[in-house]
Amino acid sequence: MDFKVEQVSKEIEESVLVRCHDPKAEWVNKVHEAAEGQVVICGSLEGKLYQIKLSDIYYFEVVDGNSYIYTKREVFTAKEKLYELENISMQSSLFRCSKSMILNADKIDYVQPSISGRFEAVLSNGETVIVSRKYVNDLKHKLGMWGDNS
Repeated sequence: MDFKVEQVSKEIEESVLVRCHDPKAEWVNKVHEAAEGQVVICGSLEGKLYQIKLSDIYYFEVVDGNSYIYTKREVFTAKEKLYELENISMQSSLFRCSKSMILNADKIDYVQPSISGRFEAVLSNGETVIVSRKYVNDLKHKLGMWGDNS
């Protein structure tokens, strides 16, 4: 394996590019976690507080003014508003996918077009999430689908 580091000027955003045969390999996930800086969000479940790594979060959702953190198996409550969660997760693979939800692109198994210009994202835990028409371009950007066609 080849390892290269390129110094860039402060005007250019720092980034990590991984070229691999298997994007789901464990070492790729470890590089991703290191690049994210292991940002954690505090969530509560059954009266206990937990630190949840961004990389373990499938999505954030607000329902009736309450914020929730969805992981593979648990649903935690969060004290932050959705815009605060969006700011915290800005440099990660999480992105706004609807008015009330922030989705982790790394947890998407596949996407398919839905009605009215929306997309359905099927997650690795089997859940299906709707990506609103307004945020489809953000989805395509996160998944590397640069074109505007479905």
